[in-house]
Amino acid sequence: MSSTAGVARRVAQKELLLFFSSPVAWLFLISFSAITFFIFFWVEAFFARNVADVRPLFEWMPVLLIFLCAALAMRSWSEERRAGTLEHLLTQPASPWLFVLGKFRACMFMLILALAATAPLPISVSLMANLDWGPVAAGYVATSLLGATYLSVGLFASSRTDNSIVALIVTVAICGALYLAGSPVFTEFFDTRTTELLRSIGTGARFESITRGVFDARDLWYYLSLTLVFLTLNVFSLERHRWAGHSATRRHRYWRLLTILIVLNLLLSNVWLSRLDNLRLDLTQGRVFSISEPTYHFLEQLEEPLLIRGYFSAKTHPLLAPLVPQLRDLAEEYAVASKGRVIVEFVDPANYPELEKEANERFGITPAPFQIADRYQTALVNSYFNILIKYGDEHQTLGFRDLIEVRTAANDTADVLLRNPEYDLTRAIKNTLQDYQMGGGLFERIAQPVELIGYVSPDEYLPQPLQAYKQSIQLQLADIVARSGGKLSMRFIEPEARDGAIAKRILDQWGFRPMTSQADQDQTFYFYLTLADQNQVVQLPMGDFNPEDFRMILDTGLKRFATGFTRTVALSIPEVSDQMARHHLGAPTFNNLETALSVDHSIRLEDLADGAVTAEADVLAVLAPQRLDDASLFAIDQFLMRGGTVVIATSPFSAQLSDGKLELQDWDSGLQDWLKSHGLSIGDSLVLDKQSSLFPAPVVRDASGHQFRDVQMLDYPYFIDLRKGGLSHQHPITSNLPQLTMAWASPITVTRQQGTRLTTLLTSSAESWLSDSMDITPVLDTGGTFVFDNAEDKFAPQKLGVILRGRFQSYFEEAPPLPNSRPQSLLTKASEAARIVLFSSNDFLDDQVLRAQVMASGTQYLGPVELFLNSVDWALQDDELLSIRSRGHFNRTLPPMDVRAQAIIEGLNYALAVIWLLIGALAFWLNKRARLRRYRVGLNL
Repeated sequence: MSSTAGVARRVAQKELLLFFSSPVAWLFLISFSAITFFIFFWVEAFFARNVADVRPLFEWMPVLLIFLCAALAMRSWSEERRAGTLEHLLTQPASPWLFVLGKFRACMFMLILALAATAPLPISVSLMANLDWGPVAAGYVATSLLGATYLSVGLFASSRTDNSIVALIVTVAICGALYLAGSPVFTEFFDTRTTELLRSIGTGARFESITRGVFDARDLWYYLSLTLVFLTLNVFSLERHRWAGHSATRRHRYWRLLTILIVLNLLLSNVWLSRLDNLRLDLTQGRVFSISEPTYHFLEQLEEPLLIRGYFSAKTHPLLAPLVPQLRDLAEEYAVASKGRVIVEFVDPANYPELEKEANERFGITPAPFQIADRYQTALVNSYFNILIKYGDEHQTLGFRDLIEVRTAANDTADVLLRNPEYDLTRAIKNTLQDYQMGGGLFERIAQPVELIGYVSPDEYLPQPLQAYKQSIQLQLADIVARSGGKLSMRFIEPEARDGAIAKRILDQWGFRPMTSQADQDQTFYFYLTLADQNQVVQLPMGDFNPEDFRMILDTGLKRFATGFTRTVALSIPEVSDQMARHHLGAPTFNNLETALSVDHSIRLEDLADGAVTAEADVLAVLAPQRLDDASLFAIDQFLMRGGTVVIATSPFSAQLSDGKLELQDWDSGLQDWLKSHGLSIGDSLVLDKQSSLFPAPVVRDASGHQFRDVQMLDYPYFIDLRKGGLSHQHPITSNLPQLTMAWASPITVTRQQGTRLTTLLTSSAESWLSDSMDITPVLDTGGTFVFDNAEDKFAPQKLGVILRGRFQSYFEEAPPLPNSRPQSLLTKASEAARIVLFSSNDFLDDQVLRAQVMASGTQYLGPVELFLNSVDWALQDDELLSIRSRGHFNRTLPPMDVRAQAIIEGLNYALAVIWLLIGALAFWLNKRARLRRYRVGLNL
C-alpha cells in the first residue's frame, strides 16, 4: 500500500516540478488571482454593492474554472503522447490509475494554491463587518469540488489526443455543456419541472446550492461522482493505449464491462440519492436554511395534521424558479421535525383544476403576472408562487412578495433570494395555530391559575351606580369562575378594613388612592380590580364602569396571562391629510410600519385626547407626538401606571424633504415634562456620527460664487449607522439586529430614580458629536468636501434608545385633569411590569426615510421596523421569533468608509496576493536548489 501511494506521490511531484519549471503554473496562478480580484472589486463592485459577504468571489467560479482548469490540464497527457513518453510510462510495473491519481493530485494542488491567494478577501470583510463564515467555507469547498470535476474532465480529454489545443477545446466543450445544462440561459425556456431536472444536472446550479452555506449530500456526491466518472474514463483510456491493435480479448471485454459498470453506478447513484432530502448540514450563522428551536416549539403544539401546500406554476420567472426546490427542501424538514404532523404538497395548479379553484375562491390565492422570454418572443404569463399553511379550519397564505428578497444595483441584474424562509413559514404556522386555538376557551391557554382581587369599598361607601356595577360584575364573575376549570378565582377586599391598614398597603404598593364622584367630592371610596399570578399583577381599567363592557375588559386582562392570542397595539400617530402626504409635507407617516405591525397584531389607532387608552390595548405606541395636552398625557400616564408598556419615538426636531429641499423644523411633543418626571430627557440637538449610512441627500454646491442644488449619494452623518457595540447584544430587542440606521436622532440623558432599572439599547459611536444647527443640508465646498456642523473636539457616544422599567410615580399628583361625571381614579404608582421604551427620533420609522434607504441600499430596508416589532413582541412576552426575524441575506452591510479607505483595502488585498505568489516562487527556488545540491552530492559519491 505504501509503494502504491509512493507511485502517486512521485508522479504528483514530477508534475508539479514540470508545472513550475514552465510558465504554466505561474500563468495559472497569476491569471486566477488577477481575474478573481478584478471580478470581485470591479465587475461586481464590492464596495458599491455594500453587502458584507463574499458571494462575488464565487459567483463567476463555475464559468471561470472551465477555462482555467482546461488550460491547466490540457498538457498533462497530450504532451506525454506527443513526446512519446506515454508508452514508457505505461510499461512501468504500476497500475494506470496511480499515474492518473498522481497527475490529478498535482492539478488539485495548483488549484488549492490559487484559492489560497484569495483568502485575504473574506478576512478583510470579516474585519470590516459581521461576516457569516458558513457560506465562505462552503464556497471554498464548492470551488474545490467543482474544480476537481473540471480537472478530471481535462485529464480525460488530454488522454485522448496528442494535441493540447484539441484537449483544451474538448474540455471547454464538455465542461461548458455541464454548466449550461442548469444555467438560466438555457433553463428559462422550459417549465419548472424540466428546469429542476436540468438544474440537477448542471454544475453551476449545484454550485449555487452549496455556496448558500448548505452542505447537501446530493450536491457533494454529484461532484465527487462526476470526478470519479471522468477519472475512471481516464484510466480506461490509458489502458486501451496498452492494447495491441484492435483485438478483442477477454481482458479487453473485462475492462470495458468494468468501466461501464463503474460509470453507470456512479451516475445512477445520484438518482438514488436524490430521494434523500434530509442529509443536509446548514453552516450559515443562525442556520438560515434550517429549522431552529422556535420552530420546533410550535411544531410540538400541533395536535392534528398541518398542511403546507406550495402552489408553483410550471412556467414562472427564471429568477424565481431556482427558489422552488429550496422551499421544498425546507418544507420537508418541517415534515421530518414534526414527526409526521406536517403534510407537504407542492402542486402546479394548472394540473389540478379543483385545487386551483379552491385556492382562488377559498384561500384568495391568485396568480401574479410575470414577463418571461421563450425561444421566439417575450410573453406575459400568470404564474403561481404561493404557499398555503392550513390547520383545521384556519389558514395563512404567503406570496412571492412575502417570501423573496430583491436587491438591485446599477448596471447589474437583480439578486433574488429567499428572504428569510424559516421565519416566514414559522410565523405563518404560529398565526394559524393561534387562530385555531382561539376557537377554544381562553382558559385553555392560561398555564397558571389567575386570581382576580377586587379592592372595593363596602356598598355604603359606593355611589349608587357603582353599587349596581359591583353586583353585576360579581354575578358575571361567579359564572366565569365556575366555567374556568380552576384557572380563575376571585376575592374582594375592603380597603377600609383593619383601620385602613389595607388602604395604606395598596397605596404604597400599587398607588391606589381613594376615588371621588363628581356628585359628592367629600365622599371617598375604592374600586380597583387586579389580576395576578405568580409572576405579574395587571390592573383592569374600569373605563365608564359599564357592566356590558366588563367581559371585554376581563378577557383583555386575562390574555396578558395566556399564550396564542392576537394582541392589540394602541397606536398614536399624527394625523396627516392625503394631500399633505402626497407632497411629503406635515408630520411623518408610518404606513410601512402599520402594514408590518398588522400582520401579527391587531392595531387600534388611538386618540389620546379623550384621556384614556382603549381597554383592549396590550401595548401603547406613541410615534412622533405633537403638542400633547394634559388629557393625552394623563392617558399615557395611567396606562403606564396600570403596568403597561409605552413605546415612544420622539425628538425635538423633525425633517422634511420636499421639492429637492431638506428642512429641519422644531417639533414640540408635549412629552418633555412627563418624560423628565421619570428621569428621561431628550436634548435640544441632533447627534451626528462619522459612522453613518448612505443617504440620497439634496446638496448645495458652490461654484464660482454661485450655488446649485442637486442630489448625491453620500455618507450622511445625521443617518447614524449602529452596529456591534452600538446595539445591545444583551437584550432580545437588539441582540439579533445586524445593523440599524437612526435618522435625525437626539441624545437621551437618564437620571436614575429609585425603583427603576435602565437598559440602553442604542448608542452612537465614540466618533459622534452634537449639533444645534437647523441647517441639515450638506454643503459641497470648492474642494469637493462635504461640510457639516462639526465639533470633533467634543466626540462622545450618545444614548439613542433606552428602556426604563420599575415602580414609576405618576406625573399627576392631584385629581385627573379631565372633569367628568364618572368616578375619578388616579393611580400614583406603577407595578413592576411597567416599562417605557424610548427612541429619540421622530423620523427613523418614517416612510420617506425608509424609501431613501431603499435607494441607498438597493433593497427593502426594514431595520427600524424590525426594531419596533421586536420592542412590541418583547413587551408582550411573545419573543419566540425574535431570534430569527432579522436574518435577511442583505441585512449584513459594510460599515461607512471613504473612498480612500476603500482603495487602501483593495490595494492591500492585491498586495497580499502578490506576496503569496512571491512566497510560492521563493519556495520553488529553494526546493530547486535543494534538489540540485542533493544531485551534486549524489554525483560526488
